[in-house]
Amino acid sequence: MSRPVTLFTGQWADLPLEELAKMAADWGYDGLELACWGDHFDPDQGARSKTYCNDKHALLEKYGLKCWSISHHLAGQLVSDNIDARHYQFLPPGVKKDPNAAQQWAAKTMKNTARAAANMGLKVVNGFTGSPIWHLLYSFPPCVPGQIDKGYAQFAKQWIPILNVFKDKGVKFALEVHPTEIAFDIASAQRAIEAVDGHPSFGFNYDPSHLGYQGVDYVQFIRTFADRIFHVHMKDAWWGHGDGSVGVFGGHTEFADPRRYWDFRSLGHGDVAFEDIMVALNDIGYKGPLSVEWEDSRMDRCHGAQEACEFVRSVDFPSSDIAFDAQFDK
Repeated sequence: MSRPVTLFTGQWADLPLEELAKMAADWGYDGLELACWGDHFDPDQGARSKTYCNDKHALLEKYGLKCWSISHHLAGQLVSDNIDARHYQFLPPGVKKDPNAAQQWAAKTMKNTARAAANMGLKVVNGFTGSPIWHLLYSFPPCVPGQIDKGYAQFAKQWIPILNVFKDKGVKFALEVHPTEIAFDIASAQRAIEAVDGHPSFGFNYDPSHLGYQGVDYVQFIRTFADRIFHVHMKDAWWGHGDGSVGVFGGHTEFADPRRYWDFRSLGHGDVAFEDIMVALNDIGYKGPLSVEWEDSRMDRCHGAQEACEFVRSVDFPSSDIAFDAQFDK
C-alpha cells in the first residue's frame, strides 16, 4: 500500500480550517498536516484539552481526512534564533516584544506542542529550531576559536529541556533541515544530533527542496539519517536558472524574480529527482505520510495543490516484499 498523501496547511492559514479541509478532500488528499497558526491548531488549547483535539479530528473526519502530524515552525524558530524585529510577527497578543520574552514564549509553546500532539494521538511534530550561529555562515571575519561549538552548545541547552518533554509524551520532534536552522545540510545535521547527545526524540522532517539548490545530495541525506527521518515534505525547486546576476544566497531578491538562480516550484515542475527519493524512502522503510508543502509564486495555489496531490500519487510506489528473481528456481 502506498503512503498517505497530506497537505501542510501552513501556506493556507489565511483560510478557515473547515474551508481548507473541504477543498483538500475534493483535491484527493488523505489528510492534513496541521499548522499551529491561523485557526488550524492551537497547541496551548490542545495541550489543555483532549476535547479540543477530538473536535479537530471530527472536523477532518467530516471530510474523510486524517491527521498524522502537527507543525509549529514559527515558535520553534524563536527558541534558538538571535531575536530581532522580524520575529515579533510570530508572537501572540500579550507577549512582550523583547528577545527574552519571545524565547520564553517559544520554549513554553514548543513543550505544549508536544503535549498537544500526544492529546491528538500523534507521534510527530514538525518545525524549526532557529540558530544562534546562522549569521556566522560565511566565515569572514573569521570565526574565533570555539565560536561555532558555543553555538551548538547553546542550541542544545535550549532544546534538550523541550526534547525531554517530547520524550515523556512519546512524541518525536522533526526539524525541517533548512537554511537559517541549526541544521541546513548533512554535516550540520550530524553536528546537531551530536550536540543533543543523540536525543531519541530529535530527528528530521525531510524536505529535498531546501537541499538541492545548495548542492547537497538530498538522496544521501535519507540514507545517512535513516533512523531519524520522522516525516517527509514533498516540495520541488529548480536551480541553475536566472540571468547570472543572483547566486545561491539570493541577492536580496524576492521569490519569482526572474534573475534568481533558484526558486521553489510546484511538484513536478522543478529539478528534484523524486523517483530516487521514493527508492531511498522504501530502502529505509519509511511508511509515514508524504506531505505536500505547496510553494510556487508563479502558479495559482489551488491549481497547484490539486496537481501536486496527483503528482505525489504518480511517483509513490510500495516496496516489494519478495525478491524479483526468487521464482527462477521453481
